[in-house]
Parts: sequence; C-alpha cells; structure tokens
Amino acid sequence: MGDKDRLSKLDWIKAGYRGLAKGGAGALRAEALARDLKVSKGSFYWHFKDVPAFKTGVLSHWEVAATDEIIEALEAQAMPAFDTLCLLIEHAVEMPDGEYGGPQVLAAIREWARYDNQAAEVVKSAEKRRIAYVTDLFKRAGQTAEMAEVNARLLYAGLLGLEHLALMGHADLKADMMVLLKRLIAVP
Repeated sequence: MGDKDRLSKLDWIKAGYRGLAKGGAGALRAEALARDLKVSKGSFYWHFKDVPAFKTGVLSHWEVAATDEIIEALEAQAMPAFDTLCLLIEHAVEMPDGEYGGPQVLAAIREWARYDNQAAEVVKSAEKRRIAYVTDLFKRAGQTAEMAEVNARLLYAGLLGLEHLALMGHADLKADMMVLLKRLIAVP
C-alpha cells in the first residue's frame, strides 16, 4: 500500500497543526511533515498541489471546524440564549488535543496571522463571524444591539486573554469564562 492510500488529506492537515504548534508557520513544509509522518512527500502531493494549497487547506479546516461547525451545532440545540452562551463557552475552552497540535496551536495560528496575509484574512473572517454570533446571542438574551456588540467583544477578548493565562497556569479558563459571562449577562 502506497503513502497516498494510507494517509488522508485530514492526516496531513493534522500533521500541519502539530508542526504549526511546534515550529510555527515555517514548519508547514512538505518535507518536514513527511519526515514526521515517516512517509514520502509523494503522499503530500497526492492530496495538495503545493505547499500554498496545503496552507489554504489547514486554514480552511480550522475556520470550518473551529467556527462554522460549532455555530451549527449550537443552533441545532435550539436552547435559550444564555444556555447557548454557556454551551459555547464549553466548546470554546476545549483545547485541541495532541492530534491537532494541542493548546499551543491556537496561539500559533494567531502568530501566523500576524505576518501572513492569507492567515490574517482567515482569522479576521472567523473572528468577525464569531463576534457577530455572540452579539446575536446577547441580543436574544435581551440586550440592546449596542450592549450586545460590546459584550460580545469583551467575552471574546476575555477568551483570548484567559487562554494565554491558562497556558501559563494563571487561570482556570472555563471557570473564569463563566464568571465573565455571568457578569456580562447581568449588565443592564
């Protein structure tokens, strides 16, 4: 059985996340990933035209899995807005497992977006949709449009900052996010 039969496109994308978490965007190279997977580069090129196409695949997978699929799953629950916000926090604080690079991969994606236009556009698009969705949830919870938008940004910013603090051992991400949500929901 050849490499192309053993490894799927998703296997390569997962390897990309692990590489990204360990070595940043510079680790997203066919040769390095093939070496880590102990296969030839042929499998990589079976699934991806080139490294830029692979990077597009990594970013696209992240955007869909970490934004679109979560929003769709939450909306399918048809719960009250506050319950949906609580469940959203449950999803948001789940750190990627080692197969996807572990908790460091989130920071690595953001770092990549600091100097790569394509990564920056994907992160910006995902964040825009995330904040719009959380704004909508706050509005459904009875807040004015203006207050809902501010609180959505605060909740999202809290998540980003608390993720960093949690990685350093200075925060309980889930507990702190729930405290923040309850304070933002209680604001008139």
